[in-house]
Amino acid sequence: MKRIFVLSSLVAGYFLNAQSIGNSPYGAYGIGDVKYDNTVEINSMGGISTAYIWDFNNSFNFRNPAANTNLELTTLKVEGTNENNYYKSDFNNIDSKKHSTYVSNISIAFPISKRVKFGMGFQPYSSKSYDIVTSKALNSETTEVHNFRGEGSLNTIQAALSYQINTEFAVGLRSNFYFGKVQDIEEVAFTGAELISGYANSYRVKAFNFTLGTTYQKKLANDRKLTFGATYTIGNSGNLKSMYTNSTYYYLVGEQKAYENIVEQQSNFDKKFLPQEASIGVGYGKDTKWFLGTQVDYKKGENINFLGQPFYYQDSYRYSVGGWYLPNFNNFRSYFSRVIYRYGAYYEKGNLQLNGTNINKMAITAGVTLPFQKSVINRMNSLDIGLEVGKRGTLENNMIRQNFINLRIGVNFADKWFNKKLYN
Repeated sequence: MKRIFVLSSLVAGYFLNAQSIGNSPYGAYGIGDVKYDNTVEINSMGGISTAYIWDFNNSFNFRNPAANTNLELTTLKVEGTNENNYYKSDFNNIDSKKHSTYVSNISIAFPISKRVKFGMGFQPYSSKSYDIVTSKALNSETTEVHNFRGEGSLNTIQAALSYQINTEFAVGLRSNFYFGKVQDIEEVAFTGAELISGYANSYRVKAFNFTLGTTYQKKLANDRKLTFGATYTIGNSGNLKSMYTNSTYYYLVGEQKAYENIVEQQSNFDKKFLPQEASIGVGYGKDTKWFLGTQVDYKKGENINFLGQPFYYQDSYRYSVGGWYLPNFNNFRSYFSRVIYRYGAYYEKGNLQLNGTNINKMAITAGVTLPFQKSVINRMNSLDIGLEVGKRGTLENNMIRQNFINLRIGVNFADKWFNKKLYN
């Protein structure tokens, strides 16, 4: 078990240094394409997390730090994502695709006491990765060429604490530390002209914010349960340093600039680039058998400096529904009776509006939790597999429609690591 823990950490460390995080072309704006903030199992249920308290003892809910009543084991998760994006637009009949694979979550959690649970984790927060070239003939001899490039990523380290007030109420707090750098460059060149006009914007981030959570779970007759949850994420208390540079230059061999002349340069510090967020959810289910939940997420719109101009995000909403079903965990004659089946869907009114068009997103999700062959109910090590199929954007107004198929795989190791031994 502990050898596997070390091996998993080494492999994860390698990929964290080498991974390429793919994203939507709509990630070209602001700080990039924001990734999902949950685990494979939650994402497989449409993202429901606010009123999701796992029935077993081997999983920690970071999204709502209060929803960890049943955690009794030390649990380690290592997860990866394979993104497959397919882009289409009526503008110049664009039709392209992009694939990428990266580590999407590493976390460890354990109970401090019967009432107090603690977890730490790492996740990518956002990314940029695009390179677009457009050209326009001004006359028979001159062509204007624009090259748009963006790269970089922001990551987050999370620490969460849960406290069970009584058998029904719990509260939780999660701190989030964001760090990283993303940048955008627009270069304009003309045939026959040696100099290039470059417009560059880089963002350096070191920031904190905090998520508060609460849950209420009422036990009903016949092992039924009703769960309510809510979370609120406070606006960030850190800095985003934005550096905008307008300059002219030309390239030597490779990408080395020569004779760069700074036309304009300005720097800004922004404290509102991480928005306030809120979520409410409700769920109903039967102990160790099935669960169905729904929730609504809200994200406040903010503005950010983008290539020397203010760029505005609008308020966004996400509506999710999903759950899980377990045929019979105690049936050791049939392995598939002990497999947990997950399902869900969501619709998101996005925070981008371009050319008067909202960039919305929707998807259906599904997944399974495959227990290791020798797993029992109090040592449920497992392999989690999730699939997400959906679309983002539209073909209207010459926009880009993004269809995607995302595969997520995670390994969950659980054991009693930090408990005191009663006997030697």
